[in-house]
Amino acid sequence: MPEIQVNIGGRSFDVACAQGEEAHLQKAAKMIDTETEILAKHMGRLPEARMLLMAGLMLADRTSGLEERVKTAEAALEETQAKLHDLRRRRGTGSASAEPVSEGAAMAFADIADEAEALADMIERRRRAER
Repeated sequence: MPEIQVNIGGRSFDVACAQGEEAHLQKAAKMIDTETEILAKHMGRLPEARMLLMAGLMLADRTSGLEERVKTAEAALEETQAKLHDLRRRRGTGSASAEPVSEGAAMAFADIADEAEALADMIERRRRAER
């Protein structure tokens, strides 16, 4: 199991991780370090344990917000897919004709789907890292 050194709040820590997860762990440590920098600017010097606790809570709050956005995007995507399925079904039976989707609308849906997928991937990586 590889061991890497991460820097958080001006201190170095040796951390073990799964093979191939080194870059992900460095990125996660950088996120915590960024939060500790924000805390230090607003609250001054805090004991290490309190600083890490507060940084963790700030990241958890942000993650919770992202999870809600993912749920909302997934629900919108499911609704859109259901409507698309219904339109295709109707078009196949000749009972309705669908207007062509504008290129802008198609790009917007693609962007939403990409963002939802990226958020879902990030949440999954964090859940794996918590185990």
